[in-house]
Amino acid sequence: MGKIHVMSENLANKIAAGEVVEKISSVVKELVENSIDAHAKTIIVSLLDGGLKKIQVLDDGDGMDADDAKLAFESHATSKILHDDDLFFIDTLGFRGEALPSIASVSDVILKTCAHDIGTLIEIKGGKFLKQETSDAKPGTCITVSDLFYNTPARLKYLKTEARELASCVALMEHLALAHDNISFTLENNEKILVKTTGSGNLHKCIHEIYGLNVSNKMLEVNASNDDFDLYGYVCKPEILKSNRNHFITIVNDRVIKNYDIQRAINNAYYTYKPDTKFPIVVLKINTDPTLIDVNIHPTKQDIKLSKIEELSDLIYNTIKEVLYKSLLIPDAIKKPEYNDIKEKYVENIVKESMKQEDEYHESNQIELDLSQQKEKQESYVINEEMKKLVLYPVGIAHGTYIIAQNEEGVYLIDQHAAQERVNYERYLKALKEKEIYTTALLFPITVELSSSEYLIIKNHLDLFKNMGFVLEDFGVNTFVFKEHPTWLKQGYEEESIRKIVDLVIQNKGEFDVVKFNEHIAITLACKMSIKANMRISLEAAEELLNELVMCDNPYNCPHGRPTIIKFSIYDLERMFKRVMN
Repeated sequence: MGKIHVMSENLANKIAAGEVVEKISSVVKELVENSIDAHAKTIIVSLLDGGLKKIQVLDDGDGMDADDAKLAFESHATSKILHDDDLFFIDTLGFRGEALPSIASVSDVILKTCAHDIGTLIEIKGGKFLKQETSDAKPGTCITVSDLFYNTPARLKYLKTEARELASCVALMEHLALAHDNISFTLENNEKILVKTTGSGNLHKCIHEIYGLNVSNKMLEVNASNDDFDLYGYVCKPEILKSNRNHFITIVNDRVIKNYDIQRAINNAYYTYKPDTKFPIVVLKINTDPTLIDVNIHPTKQDIKLSKIEELSDLIYNTIKEVLYKSLLIPDAIKKPEYNDIKEKYVENIVKESMKQEDEYHESNQIELDLSQQKEKQESYVINEEMKKLVLYPVGIAHGTYIIAQNEEGVYLIDQHAAQERVNYERYLKALKEKEIYTTALLFPITVELSSSEYLIIKNHLDLFKNMGFVLEDFGVNTFVFKEHPTWLKQGYEEESIRKIVDLVIQNKGEFDVVKFNEHIAITLACKMSIKANMRISLEAAEELLNELVMCDNPYNCPHGRPTIIKFSIYDLERMFKRVMN
């Protein structure tokens, strides 16, 4: 007898469940997406013990008749595609016909559905039909899944704790609600509501319902398009940042996806507006021709391929960059209390340390700024008109570090080091881009002695120094003498600056991109050559610094992403001193 045989359908479904159903949120995702495809306007997800005991999804969608209800649990049975060509025009969230049979093969499932006048009830245990009968004729579908993975112990042991599974479900429902703001979503666990949206069709209102007032008030609308893509959504001001990338919510043709290139474009747009370890809240809806995308590359359908990803990345980068640039981004010093804390308080109580939800998709994919890809994107924008109009009158210096300024709108605190660092950074970066270089001779040439290996690195990159405006020559063993330098070096700090630039070349071992290298030079010199904390400056110097700051391309952050300025509004001050009581 041969060794090869055909697996039973139930065994095949159990294997498929290992790909489609990884955790509780996988079941919720597949069932809720079926409800969305069924044109539901209200979807309620009820969990018992984070879904470990029971998952129930109730919707008011199209429902099914008795024949379709039974057929839906057959492998590869679907109402969403019929012909081969349909794969090129997928406009539904599900289409493979794997989810229901996979879920039913590893759990107990009770389905109640109605499409017309007669309802249908089906019960399945471990992939085996137990019964089918008529039920009440309530329009829509209710599906209950319990004892997930009861018959596959190897899968059951990999389920996380209740807190971790619940946190994953909360994040999923938030993303789906933002993707479909015209549908009312509710998620409850042990009869406590964690997520609730009204389905108003207003994305900004949905963001408010998910994240609360503090976040929704700090969101900026983005709206742009090109020949292939329409882009709409909201991005947060740099003062609202998170410690991970879980809030990069990208939606392509109503499907929540995770794409490395898109997320890199978003992160790059915030360059110097935030620290490298912090990430913004971004909700972007992207609409395009279905023929330009392929969603059939991963069992969970969470990643897609786009045939014009460079054009889309450019559109996202330039749109977000321009919106940030044109907005007044001075953060308020006083944070208003959150409006919608119900979900956060409840989840934090049971999740605690497990809310450090790391996205597996990104554990091996660090998003880093690729400056070499941004050569053409470093264009100068018109100076921010709102910031340019801001007139600040310095009135004092606190702790030798913070400039205190005021105008008719309130009181401002400016970090003198961060502010001058931003001014210097933009000055150096502009000078490094100039084609025409002006140099000046050193009255006393500067000698730099190196080790043999360091000397060889510098020797191989003399053209780099020449292009920046330095004139240097060999001067003995492993030594160079600098005789001229570009005029943009800060007076009095010429030797320190030259040595810093030499160190940067050596650190890169001569293998670097010129654009990235110029960035490193600008950032390093800006930091080292700026006034420090606890250095007293006069009010005249403070006024000059403020005038230079407001003329910067990005006056709100230093090159490392720290804020340069915060505001106490008149209302905030009067409320703190109880002049107003509301």
